[in-house]
Amino acid sequence: MFTQIQFPSRSEYASICERPALEQGTLDTLIADVFTQVKKSGDQALRDLTISFEKREITDILYTTEEINLKSAQTDPTLQKAIDQAYANIYAFHEAQKLVTTKIEINPGVFCWQKATGIDKVGIYIPGGTAPLFSTVLMLAIPARIAGCLEVVLCTPAVHPAIFYAAKICGITKMAKIGGSQAVAALSLGTESIPAVYKIFGPGNQYVTAAKMYANRLGTAIDMPAGPSELAVYADSTAIPAYIASDLLSQAEHGIDSQVILVSTSAEIISETIIEITSQLISLPRKEMAEKALANSKFVLVANEKDAIDLLNEYAAEHLILACDKAEDFADEIRNAGSIFLGNYTPESAGDYASGTNHTLPTNGFARAYSGVNLDSFTKKITLQSISKQGLEQLGNTIIDMAEAESLQAHANAVKIRLN
Repeated sequence: MFTQIQFPSRSEYASICERPALEQGTLDTLIADVFTQVKKSGDQALRDLTISFEKREITDILYTTEEINLKSAQTDPTLQKAIDQAYANIYAFHEAQKLVTTKIEINPGVFCWQKATGIDKVGIYIPGGTAPLFSTVLMLAIPARIAGCLEVVLCTPAVHPAIFYAAKICGITKMAKIGGSQAVAALSLGTESIPAVYKIFGPGNQYVTAAKMYANRLGTAIDMPAGPSELAVYADSTAIPAYIASDLLSQAEHGIDSQVILVSTSAEIISETIIEITSQLISLPRKEMAEKALANSKFVLVANEKDAIDLLNEYAAEHLILACDKAEDFADEIRNAGSIFLGNYTPESAGDYASGTNHTLPTNGFARAYSGVNLDSFTKKITLQSISKQGLEQLGNTIIDMAEAESLQAHANAVKIRLN
């Protein structure tokens, strides 16, 4: 079940960093066909595809306000309280990310600044698979609300009451019963019931991921490229194997294509962690799923901290736990990761639910170039400038000289006519 690697050379890093491959096959053809049907037949295509793919029959595409309120009220009061606290923490963290507008006088009479505006229409996709991801509703709808997005459309085949409770308290404007690649197509193209949005957010299986990439090619923005979820742990001799095992299993239970890796400078820690995993796995309700994910796991013994840093930066984990001494100093050396969890008492599940940070993060090595979802994901930055007559007199010749050197005479004339 466990792949163990000792003292790898740099030439072996690429193979260590390989993720479980998504099956492609005829996926692109299938997704293109879904988009074609939705474009041609709108809501009716959504009904037909839902029967075809999910064996689920729907009549109305959207939930009514009354239906949302009714289903929301069925949420267990204890869970409501937990969601409310998570809401407050996530809101506080994302509220603090608001742009502080600073107007800068670049030269006398030349002022430049920028403002942030919410993306008018965004779509949120929440899977309806083996876990009801109401936490992802919070992670996506809260920053959308803070950003001031005018329309937030949620598509999900899930029917767990907490999904509806989270949608209600987050101010979702429309909620649709659609799932899968057809939901992404609807958000991208628009139908009679679902408006076309400017950007699509949310996780999903390989079909949803492929649909998001297809929508992106058609001109709809997406949060980020994504693949199966993953976790890396770095552990030195101060780490606690039982804690490491619990973190690795918490990620492995996501799905059979999830991946977990442990990088350590201690052979003893690796051995004890494997024993703990075997012990803790027995009592997990999603044991079979976690076992299949663990087949993708790797336990890597490295010679020193520097080798660990190099390997972890190459891997670019979605989630990275640093179970080590002086974890914050170690984190300073990490350039590529979606989200970092410091010390023995910071489980990855804290970020998944309630600490306040966002759990929608780049996977499959995309953390080398992408950030996780944050408030900026739901905003656009617009630059502004204001130049007085005095300011243009001082800046004008610079503009004219540069424009004429690029053979763009009309650009130069736009300044000359004002100065003359």
